[in-house]
Amino acid sequence: ENLGLAGRTAKFFINSPLSPLFYITMFLLGLGGLIMTPRQEDPQISVPLIDLFIQYPGAPVEEVASLAIQPLERMMWEIQGVKHVYSASDRGRGMVTVQFEVGEEMEPSLVKVNEQLASNMDKIPQGVSMPLVQAKGIDDVPVVTLTLWSDKDFNGDGIPDVDDSQLRRLALSVLQSIKEIPETGEGFVVGGRAEQVTIEVLPERLAGYGISLGQVAQAIQAANSEQQVGNLESGGSHFTVVTGKFLQTADDIAGLKVGSHNGVPVYVRDVAHVRQGPEDAKQLVAYYTGAAAENPDLAVSVPAVTIAIAKKKGTNGVMVAEKILERVESLKGRLIPSNVQVSVTRNYGKTADDKVKALILKLFVATFFVFLLVWLAFRALKPAIVVLLVVPVVLLFTIFGAWILGFTIDRVSLFALIFAIGILVDDAIVVVENIYRRWLEKGQTDAETAVDAVREVGNPTILATFTVIAALLPMGFVTGMMGPYMMPIPALGSVAMFISLFAAFVFTPWLAHSKLFKPSMQYLSNASKREHEEAEKLEKVYRRILVPMIEDRRKLTLFRLGLWGLFFLACSMFYFKLVVVKMLPLDNKPEYSVVLDMPEGTALAETANHANQVANLVRKFPEVTAVQIYVGTAKPFDFNGMVRHYYLRKEPWQAEIQIQLLDKHERERTSHEIAVETREKLEALFKDVDVRYAVVEMPPGPPVLQSVVAEVHGPDGPTRRTVAADLTKIFEKAPNLVDVDNYMREPHDYWRFIVDRDKADERGISVEA
Repeated sequence: ENLGLAGRTAKFFINSPLSPLFYITMFLLGLGGLIMTPRQEDPQISVPLIDLFIQYPGAPVEEVASLAIQPLERMMWEIQGVKHVYSASDRGRGMVTVQFEVGEEMEPSLVKVNEQLASNMDKIPQGVSMPLVQAKGIDDVPVVTLTLWSDKDFNGDGIPDVDDSQLRRLALSVLQSIKEIPETGEGFVVGGRAEQVTIEVLPERLAGYGISLGQVAQAIQAANSEQQVGNLESGGSHFTVVTGKFLQTADDIAGLKVGSHNGVPVYVRDVAHVRQGPEDAKQLVAYYTGAAAENPDLAVSVPAVTIAIAKKKGTNGVMVAEKILERVESLKGRLIPSNVQVSVTRNYGKTADDKVKALILKLFVATFFVFLLVWLAFRALKPAIVVLLVVPVVLLFTIFGAWILGFTIDRVSLFALIFAIGILVDDAIVVVENIYRRWLEKGQTDAETAVDAVREVGNPTILATFTVIAALLPMGFVTGMMGPYMMPIPALGSVAMFISLFAAFVFTPWLAHSKLFKPSMQYLSNASKREHEEAEKLEKVYRRILVPMIEDRRKLTLFRLGLWGLFFLACSMFYFKLVVVKMLPLDNKPEYSVVLDMPEGTALAETANHANQVANLVRKFPEVTAVQIYVGTAKPFDFNGMVRHYYLRKEPWQAEIQIQLLDKHERERTSHEIAVETREKLEALFKDVDVRYAVVEMPPGPPVLQSVVAEVHGPDGPTRRTVAADLTKIFEKAPNLVDVDNYMREPHDYWRFIVDRDKADERGISVEA
């Protein structure tokens, strides 16, 4: 008799010593995959974003756009794999953003851009700088951010003793130590004033000594150099000869000779004040403790800096985050003084680990419920145990397959496994149920009957498995970001179905026929009687429902009308908006942010005042643990901020407020509910203020530029601006749309410095000086 694929497989493994070996091997490989597979909160989507920055000194916006940016855009459109090209032009500078197709790798994309630039250098107009190429990808998103701040005021002057300049120097040292961890990627520091030497030249002294400003500048530039001038040999040794020395301190600069007057040397200190200290504020970062903190009033708008660290591609985000925090703890008391506080303001490793652990727990809970259902259905413990032993090895080996295929353990891949449990268990149940049925018919629990039972249901089981796979696979062909984001579901779902089919034909017959789980004939007989009694009860229920409808057409008609009525009622819920339709449900995140855009030309201090108002407003929410404001600079970007280019927000009229919340298990309201209240409070706060704001939540799925985006194409700039302004007003009046904005720069004043050349020549001052 032809046993078929299923029967031959079962016949080979049912009494083979390879069966337990295969089982243990697959189980151990699955455990290894569970340990080795990187854990992330979300699937890692490759969306190469490459920014090209150019400088065109002195050129107005129109010339920058027409002479520099538009030719650059055309060059980028010629590259294969490019999906979008955006650009922005400003006075004297411009930017082009190249977005490649989802799934393109960053390294080849970067090579394509550089090759395109190198082969078209002759098309870049004279006066335009070589484009600066900066790439951003998912692996550049910081997984951990640490905010350094100090509230200590030992001298009682109302100002923290450690200012932002000192915090920045400390942060750079801490970052250098963290970068020694091999798995860490890009790292940077946000906030704090850099140290600089300021030379304040006194014009009256220059005139008295007869020295020009250009002479002072030239003397400093010439002295700040060191170069190799040759080699010599002496006394059997070889020496390299260098001349000059780099300037290191303010005293080195003050002691430079810039000329002579009446035979007396003139030094920099004679014509200028030289001091070393923090630069003028170009950005501001401040830290606030929230109402949910241990001491809500511990820090209110204290100076701060933030260290951001990303992980290397392919590394485990959970492990990288743990190593970073361990390194920081080891630095406390050695590099980090006791009067400086370190707050963890982002830990994607912890959030990913929490979600993965929760989903793994749900995975095993679901498996346990499957065990209970099989137990109740069979009214027998042994077949339930057989199914319970098969399901974990299928799930674990699927995770090993995820590691082989390059997937990560994240909420989407684990959802795929949870989703697959209800399907993959069918194979084992069908096989074990048919084996028991055939044993009962024959009256003997032999291996030949078990093999024939597997053969009997083999082809239908294979067909059913491939039917499920065929239903899952189309999801893998979805385009855009949602395709790679959801790819673990069809990929791992299909892998799980293949493995479950293998386990059903190999492990299920072996376990069912083993001495430990082989049932006795009395056991099977009792189980059959219980099943028969339950079937009779179900038959009575069905007869009471179906027989009257079969015999009475009026009842059948009423049933059909009721069924169709309920169907149309369910469909009408979408039309009347009685149910909310979304691609993914809102997630309960531990953070959200507020983005502020003051009118163009607003001073840094004015923007900081409004950001401070927002911070003092939200820090009073009972769920808020901490708040940071970033004025004139961007907060460490997340995946959402990478797609929206928030990391380019560096103007003095731009600000971001980052809000940290309690863990979702420690608060009643969701992050979305808190964000909604924030928007309502901001509406009242800025009712009479000219400011644009947006409450930004982390999306539950892959980020997009905005929920609704309109692109305006027209014959000229004024027409496009007019239409875009009208569209903005229309969107602002539309229901259910909030945080409406556009990417147009508003007119603002600037100063033009015009040199009187005649007067400059009379006083011996060059135009360059």
